[in-house]
Amino acid sequence: MLRAVSRGRTRLPCVRAALRRVCLSVSPQSGLADEQLHVRVRGLSAGAPVTLRAVAADEDGCLYDSCAHYEADSGGAVDLRRDAAVGGDYTGVLPMGLLWSLSPAVMERPYHRLEKKGVHKSPQQVEVLLHEGHRDPKALPGPPLAKARLQRQFVAPGVRRIRLREGAVRGSLFLPPGVDSFPGVIDMFGDEGGLVEYRSSLLASRGIASLALPYFAFEDLPPAMTEFHLEYFEEAVNFLSRHPKIRGSGVGVIGTGKGADLALSMITYLPQVVAAVSISGCCANTAAPLNYKDFTIPALSYNMSRVRISEAAVFDVSEALDDPLDPANSRCLIPVEKAQGSFMFIVGEDDRNWKSSVYAKAAVSRLQENGKNNYDLLSYPGAGHRIDPPCSPFCPVAVDRVLGVPILGGGELKAHCQAQEDSWQKIQDFFHEHLK
Repeated sequence: MLRAVSRGRTRLPCVRAALRRVCLSVSPQSGLADEQLHVRVRGLSAGAPVTLRAVAADEDGCLYDSCAHYEADSGGAVDLRRDAAVGGDYTGVLPMGLLWSLSPAVMERPYHRLEKKGVHKSPQQVEVLLHEGHRDPKALPGPPLAKARLQRQFVAPGVRRIRLREGAVRGSLFLPPGVDSFPGVIDMFGDEGGLVEYRSSLLASRGIASLALPYFAFEDLPPAMTEFHLEYFEEAVNFLSRHPKIRGSGVGVIGTGKGADLALSMITYLPQVVAAVSISGCCANTAAPLNYKDFTIPALSYNMSRVRISEAAVFDVSEALDDPLDPANSRCLIPVEKAQGSFMFIVGEDDRNWKSSVYAKAAVSRLQENGKNNYDLLSYPGAGHRIDPPCSPFCPVAVDRVLGVPILGGGELKAHCQAQEDSWQKIQDFFHEHLK
């Protein structure tokens, strides 16, 4: 008798779901990771409070989740493209809010970024679940009324990934499908080091051949940023520009953080580079001296005494870098006015990693003072430091690989993620325009 009652209770949520014919749909169920989702619920009672959750895991098995509270309309439906979240991890009409707000689950270490590493191995799996009532984001959610699984692909069908060991150059070349030739781009990130492929794979999925280029902490490359030699990056440029699948006589480069000031140095000194996108970068050489032929650009110094630490042990390093506009640091500045190519500067006005908005405006002023108009400046209010391809989770604080501590990146969820969406298409348009 007791066992029969127990079994009946465990079946009740499923019975209720069946009687109401609750349906949770997410489309596309399988699509590129930069595509918008459409999440809808039907079959609820009018005005019913519900919680939608998203759950994903990285390659190490660490869990990330998000949740938002909604109320069904008079027809018993919820549509994330139309309806506002009334609580949870975000509020307002944010169709992609469940993906934008994915963060480490309660039992996981905080301040880690959900970042796809093995882009060619498998898609990112995400489960979306529907629960009755407005559930506390930190509480156990209980059994779902409905659920849906989706796959976020980082490599479109037909895209080829070629692991590169060409002379001193290491990395991965992603080629779009088809028999045509394509614009070619070198893609670099910041002080996390290693091989970062997800932006290159998505660029190739959108018709731009991309070489994901590591420059330290990978295979036989230097283990740390002690000095840079522009000849290494020149060798990568020569390889890409000579590749039979690359069209035109020049290539582009895109970089984030330290990769951004390397991008500026490449377009300044390497004539084969004709287009450069700097994301959250500096107008001066940073981290380590940059050597090329018979000259060296010294690096701006960091003063760790200017670092502030919050009560939550989050490090604010926004004032740590020496001022590149101080005349004493003029030798560190990258002479971008010498470049013959075109620039795109992308910055968040709430970047708390460093003052990338100030640095971009300084580079633009330097171009203007020399009669140049070869630039676009995309400056986003409310956006923080790491401006990634769209649908990437917002991570205002992230553990730094070098320092091993959580670093404040700044930004606000909606503004930051909208900046990611807006800049992504403009990046593609920029390269298609200048790499003809």
